[in-house]
Amino acid sequence: MPANRCPNPSCEYFNRALPNNAKVCPWCSTPLGNVIAPTPNKPNSPEPIPQQYIPSQPTPSQPITPQQPVVPSRPITPQPTYQPPTDYPTDYQQRPPTQPVSPPYNPQVPRLPLLKFIHTSGKEFQWSGEAGFIGRRSKAMNIPPEIDLTGIPHEGIISRRHGRVSWDWSQNSYMIIDMSTNGMYLNGTALSPGVQYRLMNGDLLQFGQDNLVRFTVYVM
Repeated sequence: MPANRCPNPSCEYFNRALPNNAKVCPWCSTPLGNVIAPTPNKPNSPEPIPQQYIPSQPTPSQPITPQQPVVPSRPITPQPTYQPPTDYPTDYQQRPPTQPVSPPYNPQVPRLPLLKFIHTSGKEFQWSGEAGFIGRRSKAMNIPPEIDLTGIPHEGIISRRHGRVSWDWSQNSYMIIDMSTNGMYLNGTALSPGVQYRLMNGDLLQFGQDNLVRFTVYVM
C-alpha cells in the first residue's frame, strides 16, 4: 500500500513519505487525502548468524621438484700453488771497503824477425832482438857480443865489436852500422862508419877488404 505523501509543492515534506495514520502534513498542515492504516508490528525475529567460511585445506601431496637442467662439465684448471716470498735476512754485516785490484799489465811484445848470417863454410849464426853487437869474443871482454863469430876461418880479421845490428820500427827492417877498423862491405860496397844500412834477404856481407870473411844475410 502506498504511503501518505504531502501534496503541497511548497512544503518541505512535499512528496515525502509521512506516517500512515497522519491526516494532515505535520509541516504545512495540508490535508492528506489517502490515510493508510498502520501495519501491525511483527515480533522481531532473531537474525540468522552467518556462518564463518572456513576454506578447505588442500590435501598434502608429494612435492613436485622441477627438473634441473643438465649442465655440461667443464675441465678443471689446476690452481697455481702459492708460495710465500722468501724472507731474506736484512741484517748485513759491515765490511771494510776493498780497493779494486787492477790486473797486471803485460803488454805483448811483437815478435821480431829472425836474422841469420850463413858463412861460406856453412856455419850459421842467428839472432833476434832490438839491438846487439856482431863481432868476436875475447878474454878481455866481460860481455860477449850478441852475434859471436868466433870459430870461423880467418876470424882474426873480425873486431871484437865489428858492427852494431838493430831493428828499425819505422822501416820495419834490421839495420847495420860499421864500427870496425878493417871495414865492412855490403854487396861489394864499403860502408861508411856510423851510418845505418838496411839488411835484406840475400845480401852479401863482407868483413875486411881481402874478401876472406863473407856471409849471406837472411831475414825470416
